[in-house]
Amino acid sequence: MGRILWSYYYSRIRKQNHHMGMPVAISIEPTTSCNLRCPQCPSGLREFTRDTGMLSPELNRKIINELSDTLTYITYYFQGEPYLNPEFLDMVRYASDHHIYTATSTNAHYLTPENCKNTIDSGLKRLIISLDGTTEDTYKKYRIGGQLKKVLEGTRNLVNAKKEAGTGPYIIWQFIVFGHNEHQISDMKALAKEYGVDKLVIKTAQIYDFETNHELLPTNSKYARYTEENGKVKIKNKLLNHCWRLWHNCVITWDGKVAPCCFDKDASHQFGDLQKQSFREIWSAPEYDSFRLLVLKSRKNIDICQNCTEGTKIWA
Repeated sequence: MGRILWSYYYSRIRKQNHHMGMPVAISIEPTTSCNLRCPQCPSGLREFTRDTGMLSPELNRKIINELSDTLTYITYYFQGEPYLNPEFLDMVRYASDHHIYTATSTNAHYLTPENCKNTIDSGLKRLIISLDGTTEDTYKKYRIGGQLKKVLEGTRNLVNAKKEAGTGPYIIWQFIVFGHNEHQISDMKALAKEYGVDKLVIKTAQIYDFETNHELLPTNSKYARYTEENGKVKIKNKLLNHCWRLWHNCVITWDGKVAPCCFDKDASHQFGDLQKQSFREIWSAPEYDSFRLLVLKSRKNIDICQNCTEGTKIWA
């Protein structure tokens, strides 16, 4: 970790790519499939240019076997609903057996009592549940095809399973603030206490198409990652020329492609294929180094950075 930090700050100060060490945290995509149709999500919109599929246990084992000496954290999420992969929890268990901290994010429609028990048995340490409304109408405004009652039922199942087992993942409710639900923030805080989740996170919404989705923007600027100037919407982030993620973290798609970060939703920037190469080869490849250098020189000219709120601090 010390070598990664040193090389990151050296590169940032000198504006020259110098990278040392292997990643300490990665995101692995269990699947691109999803049961919902969220209007600002490429998985929900079924608009991927890349293939849709499921992560295999074999690829999961390959990744962990190669990186377990340095890896401390895996987020089993990128796009899609993880619980749709029937072998998802077995793959989490494999990571847990290698003493790696594991986390995921779900829409909670599959948190049956049996899945909750299996989730606890897998050793999963952190589970984020997306919940963007306290009423069915508000919830369905963005989580199209979903049911609030299923989310609440799934949450209750997991909380009860944790109590029974005396252990389990840290449960986070994630409330993304839109124009149609910002009036329910106080109600959501009360609901989180009622259901006994460990934490409620209020998150700003990521919007791609401002012209047709302007109504999704909250009116309270405190909860918006964008600002309007002369009738145009732009991101508040100044897009400074550095990004900690490129030194310590990456995303691996369900079929083994390595991409820079979670803002590359369609994995348009691919630096290698784990079905054909070792991770070390990809991590140190000229293509990856060139991308890191471009971030240090002109991050504003990189397409996936245009909608990014990160990169200005470590451990964001």
